[in-house]
Amino acid sequence: MMRLMLLGFCLLIARVQAGPISTVPDEPFFQDVSVKVRLHPSLAGATWRKLLVDRDGVAWVLTDRGLARTFGDELSLDHSFRPLVNVKPLDIALSPEGELFYLLADRWLSNGQNGKPKGHVSAGVFDRMAIAADGTVWLSGSGGIARASSNGEPFTWVQQGVHAESAAGLYPIGSPVGVPATYLVRDGRALKFPVRVQDAKLPGAWTNVTTLAEVNNEWIAGTTHGIATAAGVVDRLPGTNITRIVPVNGGRWVGTTRGAFFESDGSRSRWATPEAGPTAPAPKFRYYASKRWLADDHVIDLSVDRDGSAWILTKTGLQRIEYRRWTLADKAVWFQRKVRSRHIRYGLSAERRLPVSGEVETSEMVDTDNDGGWSCYWLASQAFRFAVTHDSEARDWAWETFGALERFQLMHSHTGFPARTIERAGFKFSDTDQWHPATDPDWEWKSHTSSDEIIAHFFAYAILWECAANTPTEKARIRTVVMRIADHILEHNLYLVDTDGKPTLWGRWHPEYVNQFPPTVYDRRLNSAEFTAMMQFAFHVTGDRKYKAKALELFRTAGYLENIGLTVKHLTATPGAVHQGIEMGDVWNHSDDELGFVTYWVLCRFAFDDTLRAKYLASVVDHWEMERGERYPFWNFVAGGCGLKQCAPAEAVWTLRGCPLDTISWTVRNSVRNDLTRLPKNFRGQETVELLPPGERQYVRCNTQPFILDAGDDGHVEFAGDEYLMGYWMGRFIGAIGAPAPRGGEGKR
Repeated sequence: MMRLMLLGFCLLIARVQAGPISTVPDEPFFQDVSVKVRLHPSLAGATWRKLLVDRDGVAWVLTDRGLARTFGDELSLDHSFRPLVNVKPLDIALSPEGELFYLLADRWLSNGQNGKPKGHVSAGVFDRMAIAADGTVWLSGSGGIARASSNGEPFTWVQQGVHAESAAGLYPIGSPVGVPATYLVRDGRALKFPVRVQDAKLPGAWTNVTTLAEVNNEWIAGTTHGIATAAGVVDRLPGTNITRIVPVNGGRWVGTTRGAFFESDGSRSRWATPEAGPTAPAPKFRYYASKRWLADDHVIDLSVDRDGSAWILTKTGLQRIEYRRWTLADKAVWFQRKVRSRHIRYGLSAERRLPVSGEVETSEMVDTDNDGGWSCYWLASQAFRFAVTHDSEARDWAWETFGALERFQLMHSHTGFPARTIERAGFKFSDTDQWHPATDPDWEWKSHTSSDEIIAHFFAYAILWECAANTPTEKARIRTVVMRIADHILEHNLYLVDTDGKPTLWGRWHPEYVNQFPPTVYDRRLNSAEFTAMMQFAFHVTGDRKYKAKALELFRTAGYLENIGLTVKHLTATPGAVHQGIEMGDVWNHSDDELGFVTYWVLCRFAFDDTLRAKYLASVVDHWEMERGERYPFWNFVAGGCGLKQCAPAEAVWTLRGCPLDTISWTVRNSVRNDLTRLPKNFRGQETVELLPPGERQYVRCNTQPFILDAGDDGHVEFAGDEYLMGYWMGRFIGAIGAPAPRGGEGKR
């Protein structure tokens, strides 16, 4: 079986090293950002009815308390025009020029055109209005349907005696000059076509209609079960209970009771390409749901302003999805400012705990199980950044985090055993039973350190050594921390031994642990690679042959080189593979994917010789090909840094462009969508064929697979976002991402 798993090893070596690495240019793209509009206290608990955005970018919301408007990013009742204060409009409408019209109980008017448009009506007759393309004012209500011109002439009835229920929707169709305008009116949830129906080009009387839109002189209808067109009902959509349709150049915006989405017609537009580059195909849908984007998912109304921002009114709030023209470099600046301003805890990159859902203002930085491991990503990003830009700020930040990792070894007397994390005495947060007093009585340190932390530290040390260790003193600091860990492992029979004298749960690299597992369990391959990578780097920085000798010994006596070459394609459910009561082969462990790629960087770049490097690379490619569909930049660029020339950088850039700026752990539910192809239950836990853009799924680190439909904790954690930075700057370092094009915007917090 082992021979079968290694069969293609040598052929793969020759294939993966051919050709130059391809570079994706960093051209500007449209970064989507949700701007939550604050509500003035006077609107607390108000009921929203309608949303319009005028030609000047002011959003107007019709409420049960009167007409509200935006002042910057706050919505409050409008007191701008003294004659209209305390007057509650029955309806509002926009002229073709974008001027706001009011329908009051006894008249209609506009403050545009010097206040000249106006007309008087009988009280209680009309409660809906619309302005046709030719400027005609249309009115509807319990008395029927009427039209008027904007020059003050009395209205004229078009049809009287229409039941009041029909006033729920009035949709005038623009007509040539001199031809009476055609109109449609919705009676309950069925359409009525009282005048010139043939001009509307409708397929008949749809049912369960909720909204209408005209596209190229043809009508489409939103219904409770999809979008009705002349060709039939389309229901393979992110949401099917439609509340609003807004046609725009390039497609249409659609509001539903489960969020809003943009549906592209295939052409290029800012809405179709927030994560695609200038040459990538536009996605069919761009879906905005969950509290990352909206106050709630029940969309009442939707409007697109002249700048291209989508304003979305939901049951509990108003928000604007705006599109900033950024480069990946701009986005990196934004994330760097975010990390530095609210995620640095003693030099570590920290999560924030949000006691109040989504409220960053009252959040706090807390220790976690993997502070050291995750902080290595931040360190790596800044070391890569320094290597690319020579910016001393990046170098300083990288070394600050190294200082924290260095301190992990110096907080206690247990030589060579790095703490998981540290905190001032009395304030520990996670796993409180694993903490110990530090040498300094003002501090505590957390033990039970895992292989996760050990190999992540080596990853960070290797990158810092290669990219930002410029002086003998700096190299000596790295050499010292590496020697302490490596010597501890060798002196304790290839185990990481805790303060109780026992190996930690996962700090195990001895053959009795590694080789107890069959080739279908990943730890056999992973731990062999981890130990080899650590010994190689220790040998590289110290020149001490004992590290090399031990690695080569395990090649000869324990099959560690063959273990490294085991294909991940044969990983499968393996009943009976148990370690301390934990099933090892019941599911595909995506944390192990992350640990594997952390290991590969050190394994390949510090290989004992080129022959081994080629063999390692074949193993990297074997794993990358299995994980490629996830499009994590980390997978692609580690493979590229290990020597894979065709590492698909465009797929990684797709993820970097689509990475949301909001890194809060909002609950996301995609299982309700109709546009996805489900998969049966499988070993990898992949739920769909399609990979959703990062902004449409839960925010996760790369130790969680991205094909999970429903997840999140209602916004009680904010992640730093440093994985974006590591992906971007690693891509720049290996030449897979080009320097930015002329700046399309500034990264702003």
